[in-house]
Amino acid sequence: MAPEPLAMMQDDPIAPDARRLVAASPSGEPGPFASFIVCTHNRVHALAASIRSIETASRAHAMVESELVVVDNGSTDGTAEELAGIAARTMMSITLLTEPRPGLAAARNTGMARARGRILIFIDDDCEVDSNYLRDLERHYSGGDEQVIRGGRVELGNPADLPFTVKRSKVAARLTRDVHPGGFVLGCNMTMHRDIAARIGPFDERFGAGAPLKAAEDTDYLVRAFELGIPVEYVPDMVVHHHHGRRHRAAIEELHRNYSLGNGGLCLKHLLRAPWLLKHFGWTVRSAWGEAFGRSRFDPELQLSHWPIVSMNLLGALRFAWLAAANAEPRIERRRVEQPEPKLR
Repeated sequence: MAPEPLAMMQDDPIAPDARRLVAASPSGEPGPFASFIVCTHNRVHALAASIRSIETASRAHAMVESELVVVDNGSTDGTAEELAGIAARTMMSITLLTEPRPGLAAARNTGMARARGRILIFIDDDCEVDSNYLRDLERHYSGGDEQVIRGGRVELGNPADLPFTVKRSKVAARLTRDVHPGGFVLGCNMTMHRDIAARIGPFDERFGAGAPLKAAEDTDYLVRAFELGIPVEYVPDMVVHHHHGRRHRAAIEELHRNYSLGNGGLCLKHLLRAPWLLKHFGWTVRSAWGEAFGRSRFDPELQLSHWPIVSMNLLGALRFAWLAAANAEPRIERRRVEQPEPKLR
């Protein structure tokens, strides 16, 4: 049986109840101003440094109440023991969670469901926040413009790491259809009001690290927000320092391919509602052919080509089609079985 078109283009294969998990503070009581949500998998040493930076930022701006939610996504490197020790020592409100289902998107959904803060802050486990982070965050969200997704600057944490997965622009900007959403706001430094998260819904668990499409769970979230009329804003403060640890070109090339795989799936998923993404694929194809005639590569500094983007975009689209079809078939069969039989007169 062929999958229905609308089933193939669904937002996410998660139970509908998940959309209501961020609608209000889980306890029903007023929560803190901000929730830092950190998801981790086998990065115990980087995680400890990340948490210390969040504690420092919270002490530096103590008048802003904040909490920390950490989701362990199946770590096997002593993360659980390290987190137990941190929880026993810290003066900060901390919630420790486990999410056995693999994937960053699944872990983020678990953290989002338990966060109590008015503002949700997604920080990667290899990132350290600047001591002025909460001051900057409060200034942006207390100015009355809360109905946005807002991301801040991402600097390289260690100069020995290659300059990738960073955003150093010092100019504020908002997403438009002429800008590819990938990397416009990085998922390692992404914030939003909990009402915005409730409106958009959970992260699509087919995307992101540890999932079949390997990346772009954050970019998918930006596209869904944009198509709902929710502005996506980059600000040059709210700084985090990314200690990604990749110092060899092979590691960057692998990450480059993974990002392109996810973006290809993203393009097919939003084909009907955000066809403007296709023009970015077209521009990439044109740029790839241009390389043959001496034009610049995608990243001249790291010598990254446009061609892997093209090939992995196509592979990502095929993989998304397979995932969507595999998920749609049981749903269609289940709906057919659940239809009541006609009554005999």
